[in-house]
Amino acid sequence: MKPTSKEVEAYLYALPDDRREALSTLRASILAHLPEGFREEMSYGTIGYVVPHEIHPAGYHCDPRLPLPFMNIASQKRHVAVYHMGLYAMPSLMEWFLDEYGKRVAAKPDMGKSCIRFRNPVKIPFGLIGELAGKVEAREWIRVYEGTLKR
Repeated sequence: MKPTSKEVEAYLYALPDDRREALSTLRASILAHLPEGFREEMSYGTIGYVVPHEIHPAGYHCDPRLPLPFMNIASQKRHVAVYHMGLYAMPSLMEWFLDEYGKRVAAKPDMGKSCIRFRNPVKIPFGLIGELAGKVEAREWIRVYEGTLKR
């Protein structure tokens, strides 16, 4: 993986202390588990983990100039958000995540169509999110993504 962008550091620096600490810890957990082939960069105004054009030249179908998105983390108005495209495209991954979440967190996950929301940054299961980041190889994500497009 290439060294992280100064933009990512600037994004973190601009956050309130509690959010900066939570996103920095989340980022470290993701980077510790993220398979080769993904790159960290600013993506859609958030910290993103993408498949770069060097690996997937076609880029993202919505805007081929952009690399293929995989995962993002963000500080939103009322919560810290984790966006993981694989959860919604891979039912077995969602099943694994919900099972593991239930074992590690006393509450049900607060999930929307595209995100997992954490209203209390202290209660983020950092290790679990890191493990989630490591569950899908870049080439596997490309296959799943392209298979989804063809349906």
